[in-house]
Amino acid sequence: MSTTRAPKTGLQQYVATLGSWIGKIPGAIMILPLFLGATINTLWPQALDLGSFTSALFRDGTGALLGLFFFCMGAQINFRATGVTVEKGVAILIGKVGIGVIIGLGVAFLIPGGTLFGLVPLAIIAAMTNSNSALFVALTKQFGNKSDRGAVSVIALNDGPFFTLIALGAAGLAAFPLEMLAGLLTPLFLGFAVGNLSAKARVFLAPGETLLIPFLGFVVGRGIDFTTLGEAGAQGILLGLLTVVLSGPAAMGCLWLAHVLRRRPKRARNLISGAAEATTAGNAVATPAAVALIDPSFEAIQSIATAQVAAATITTAILIPFVVMFVSRWQLSRGVSPQAEDEWNFGAVDGDVETASATPGGEHDRLAETTRAH
Repeated sequence: MSTTRAPKTGLQQYVATLGSWIGKIPGAIMILPLFLGATINTLWPQALDLGSFTSALFRDGTGALLGLFFFCMGAQINFRATGVTVEKGVAILIGKVGIGVIIGLGVAFLIPGGTLFGLVPLAIIAAMTNSNSALFVALTKQFGNKSDRGAVSVIALNDGPFFTLIALGAAGLAAFPLEMLAGLLTPLFLGFAVGNLSAKARVFLAPGETLLIPFLGFVVGRGIDFTTLGEAGAQGILLGLLTVVLSGPAAMGCLWLAHVLRRRPKRARNLISGAAEATTAGNAVATPAAVALIDPSFEAIQSIATAQVAAATITTAILIPFVVMFVSRWQLSRGVSPQAEDEWNFGAVDGDVETASATPGGEHDRLAETTRAH
């Protein structure tokens, strides 16, 4: 029995067009609620002072939402990745996190006033050490190989405020009482334990990571005034450019060194995954708020740091696909390819290789779909 669909009304077409347009905005699921929260805070800051569930969720929910978000996020970190996948992920992570920490602490200690063109160290470290895992998987699926995509299991360690807290605390820039630091990281480690003990639990918790992002974005935006957001926009674009220009080459450099140390031939020194790591994740927008929860001295710069990271997220998401495409063409022109790397590591199997050391590619692809907002 054939059925015919009723033609869409003008309103339905408008909603469909609007939804399609919103879907093209990088990190829209985090950025748009953040802007909405900032709008309410700027024009009508008392709007959510209704008490009960409304205030608990939309005004005071930062701590609870962050805790649940870190739990779901920790469950997606796969401890079972081994071999080439771990080697690649660790090399990229060292370059990515290392350059972010060096630049951030360098600005804090070496630049007069502790800022670089208005960029605060908190925003620099939060943005440059974090990366968009879903975009990484999507780009390495198109331009890389399965060991590239499998590296996301290790790279996922830079999600959240973990490395930012370590860098600020070790440098003496922040005072994190041990019990408060433990309270912040416990949900992450509990989620990590649950996700690695049960693959079903990991799959079950994966949608929760995406579900919480818009609520978290709104609550974080509630602490931003549009005046601050406007001032931080240009600075955030600069931060995004620095992330692409500095963290990408640093990750590629560490990956190239790993290839050299393993004595891989030049044709197998594939650097696509290093280039794809030069992004800032949408969840990094919540890092300044997480840091301020532990050390109240950061509350004064939390809003400007959040706005700078938000702008960097959009900037890197727009630029990095073109960067990865350029690196891919540059490699091919020099006879280097992801396929040649796989052939060297595992032997050729119909032009593609199922890496036993990586988490199943299907799981990464599902994770990419459910964490598109990262």
